[in-house]
Amino acid sequence: MTRSLQAVAYTRPSALESAPGGRRLGLETSRGATPRGVEDHPRFFTGFLTSPQVASAGLLAVADVAGARYYQRQLRASLDPVVTGNGDRLRFESFSGCGGVYARLDVLDAGLDGGEVGHGTTNVDVNNPLREALSRIGSDDPLHLRVGPDELAVTTLDGPVVEKKVPLPDRWLRGFAEAQVIAAGFDLRAELPAPEAVRFLRSLPRSTARSASRGARWVVPAGRGLRPTTRPVPGAVCLPGPERLIALQRVLRHATALRVYGPSLAGDAAAASAWEVVLPGMRLTLTLSPEASRGFSGEGGVLDALATDEAAEDAELIAVLLAWEPRIDVGDLSAASGLPAERVRAALVRLGTSGRVGYDTAEAAYFHRELPYDAERVERHNPRLRAARALVAEGAVALDGALGTVTAQDGHVHRVRDDAGVLSCSCLWWAKYRGGRGPCKHALAVRMARRAAVGGRTEILVDGGVR
Repeated sequence: MTRSLQAVAYTRPSALESAPGGRRLGLETSRGATPRGVEDHPRFFTGFLTSPQVASAGLLAVADVAGARYYQRQLRASLDPVVTGNGDRLRFESFSGCGGVYARLDVLDAGLDGGEVGHGTTNVDVNNPLREALSRIGSDDPLHLRVGPDELAVTTLDGPVVEKKVPLPDRWLRGFAEAQVIAAGFDLRAELPAPEAVRFLRSLPRSTARSASRGARWVVPAGRGLRPTTRPVPGAVCLPGPERLIALQRVLRHATALRVYGPSLAGDAAAASAWEVVLPGMRLTLTLSPEASRGFSGEGGVLDALATDEAAEDAELIAVLLAWEPRIDVGDLSAASGLPAERVRAALVRLGTSGRVGYDTAEAAYFHRELPYDAERVERHNPRLRAARALVAEGAVALDGALGTVTAQDGHVHRVRDDAGVLSCSCLWWAKYRGGRGPCKHALAVRMARRAAVGGRTEILVDGGVR
């Protein structure tokens, strides 16, 4: 598994301090992207939190996911959360070390008071002493929040005094991207009022080896609540690895509602889902991969977009028009770019693969952010994409109407068939997943070859690049 070391540096550790008239929560930022370019320690907000207890619990939940592994628990994970300023809100995101749980706390305009929200994305330090301090907040006394260095730190410190180096696997980056793309296919399936939400979430199993081994479950709306079902009946939502929702326990006593999102289920295959706790002035969302042992990185939802030159060129144009918007309007982008709406959506998928947009299920819209990682590796190091490009470069693809054949190096011939735009294959990957985890390398290779045959400008590079 390819990985690199990601260095994050802060001017000092984040801390919760006593101050005249209340307390001050200082969240320190690392190097990140802003409208002015890359800055070492951008500042996104200074003001007050309207619900300090709620915000503290939400931050702890995001930090819980950042430091957790829900599969292969003996391995460690300690990736700092990401913070984005979108002008009217702050978003705190994290991704579990096992690559199967994505968390985001949206602190909306109603949750902030007394300061303007800046624009940009960077890592934020949430250290163990800060976690302990946040867990002890027991009242809603005034709490001043600062995201980024204060004026004193800017003028008196010459450089970073806190530095962390953490491993950053390619599959972690791919998973972060895939989670956004998969969530874009979700619809609201159920909404529970606070009492039912608390009752349901507290009934879920805690983290144990036995519960983790049970695999996917399904729930279906029933009255004002949810009831378990043994199979994915119409309207059901998959609950894969329910013990992975443990981080939501942090905010249950503040919950006003629970919203559940998922795709339309086809067959009995496990599916991803999103679970959003509505809070005063905030939202906390956990998105779960289809299985606890199956991270988002192998789902393949971005492969078709990565394989097209048209989407790559459109993404370059759309990227120029993004302005750290909290809610990206496809119609506005279509009018500004002159591209049809479907091409704008494909470009947004591609931008998602490089961490340049996220997806908010509550608003059914993408939002602009720039992950502070070398996320272009998502495309360069995607194994199926690299293999498909190599097959095309080797001349292994032959096209014949609705049928394409791919001859492997061992001489085995794989037949790819086109059924109304949906490609199926005779390979073992297709037989096992039936398209449930994206296209196989043979179908991708056939799609690439077809585009090249009708005048596409794809130049295949065996090292994984594309021009």
